[in-house]
Amino acid sequence: MNKLSILGIMLCLSVLVQAQETQIIAHRGAWKNTKSPQNSIAALRDAIAQEVWGAEFDVHLTKDDVLVVNHDNDFQGIDIATSTYQELLAKQHPNGEQIATAEAYLQEGIKQSNTKMIFELKTNRLGLDRTLKSVEIAFDLVKKLRAESLTEFIAFSYDACLHFRALDKNIPIHYLNGDKSPQQIKDANLTGIDYHLSVFKKNTDWITAAKNLGLKTNVWTVNKEEDMNYFIDSGIDYITTDEPEHLHTLIKK
Repeated sequence: MNKLSILGIMLCLSVLVQAQETQIIAHRGAWKNTKSPQNSIAALRDAIAQEVWGAEFDVHLTKDDVLVVNHDNDFQGIDIATSTYQELLAKQHPNGEQIATAEAYLQEGIKQSNTKMIFELKTNRLGLDRTLKSVEIAFDLVKKLRAESLTEFIAFSYDACLHFRALDKNIPIHYLNGDKSPQQIKDANLTGIDYHLSVFKKNTDWITAAKNLGLKTNVWTVNKEEDMNYFIDSGIDYITTDEPEHLHTLIKK
């Protein structure tokens, strides 16, 4: 075997190892150690600066059909589903930022091309019709911004996941709730399972089963070192964490 052949094999092995390495998703951006507010544009910028694979953010639909970025159903005490976007501007994040629209958040994210935008569409508390409408608005927004290559959708609502898939056969969509087996997710033509760590620890064969079906696997929210090591050793594709800095050091050991 000549030197060129050996070099080629080594390069292939290197690419394979890199492809198998667990990737980091910063939960609500990089906020815990940077002191940026959760789900703020500052937290998104911090996540991008850390070169994580993905930055997760939570999106709700307002009364006047504006998608805004926030985890809870209320922003600083103002209920999102029953308020207009203008009404939400009465409050601010601790750093002075106003609540970001999903459009502004995505526009910031697509200024770069490495960190994925992990778009969690929240279930609307006013009912399924509002949730499905938010799916359509979110889908149209990503198309409008031409952000498809950088955006992956996640949702707790199975109906929302199915609606995304009905709108587009290729866009990545991962289910969060943990009550569907890998085979059920495969049969629904979804992209992957994105489950709480307790679900994977209870169903210890699901990571392997999902991989065998060609599904992506992600676990949330993993903040303890022992859990990080457990899922790194399991070969899971992605770990969502509030501690992206610490997880990075463990993966690179």
